[in-house]
Amino acid sequence: MSTYPGSALLLSAAHARHFPPDLGAEVAFAGRSNAGKSSAINAITGRKALARISKTPGRTRLLNFFELLPGCRIVDLPGYGYAAASAAERATWAPMTTALARRQSLRGLFLIVDSRRGLLEGDDGLLAWAAEAGCPVHVLLTKTDKLKRAELAQAMAAAHQALEGHATVQAFSAVDGTGLEEARRQLKQWYK
Repeated sequence: MSTYPGSALLLSAAHARHFPPDLGAEVAFAGRSNAGKSSAINAITGRKALARISKTPGRTRLLNFFELLPGCRIVDLPGYGYAAASAAERATWAPMTTALARRQSLRGLFLIVDSRRGLLEGDDGLLAWAAEAGCPVHVLLTKTDKLKRAELAQAMAAAHQALEGHATVQAFSAVDGTGLEEARRQLKQWYK
């Protein structure tokens, strides 16, 4: 059953001037290409195809704004790292994320990290971006269903150590539902 049955794509922005009005509350989702960002969005909202899922890295190329409830949006950012986009297209992403950071409606950021890879180059840049914006960060260590118990414990310990004081972190799997309710509670908390 969908947690947000009326949720829908509001708009896809190729430039900050296309953003919706800076009202209400927004929560951004960001992460490396193929970390499981779209799967996390779909699982948390309870919608199977709200965000497009692809095995091809770099499919999200615009900032996609989804309205979950009136005045409550999520923003799906393009994945970083490998992206099947032109250099010119990737160059438009930095100004848009800078503009997003200045929005009064931005309440939080879910940083999606593949638990098998851990925090990598680029993740620290996003953490710095969030800190500069005064935006709290909650890290979802995704794809935990692919790890053995000891591997998951090691991944969580490494993430806690790397993120100490900068973000909260949890295990998450869109496949088996690990951490789903915790992530939903965090989203609702940011919408208050």
